[in-house]
Amino acid sequence: MSRDVINQICAAFPGARASDPSTELDSWKVGDKMFACFGDRIDGVCVKTDSVETAQMLIDAGAATKAPYFHKSWVLVDFASDADELRHRLQTSYDLIFGSLPKTRQAAIAQS
Repeated sequence: MSRDVINQICAAFPGARASDPSTELDSWKVGDKMFACFGDRIDGVCVKTDSVETAQMLIDAGAATKAPYFHKSWVLVDFASDADELRHRLQTSYDLIFGSLPKTRQAAIAQS
């Protein structure tokens, strides 16, 4: 996978928008909350998991590494990872962040 493919996947999620490209990090947000992040010095994408335990399980299984500078519930999935796994991790991260938004905000995004 590449940054371009990650951008294409993220752009397809309802209400997802790319962050300001003038920053060092590229990130994708829904409802002003980040669900994916990558930068020039990172060869992968940082995504949210449902818990610290899930993140640790992915790290222990070799499917991800610790996401630098992020909470322990975030992981870094390498661009060289299995394409289906990477898509799944992006979808899961998006779903977690979308689900944390207020119901009125979710409804507004769903209608747009």
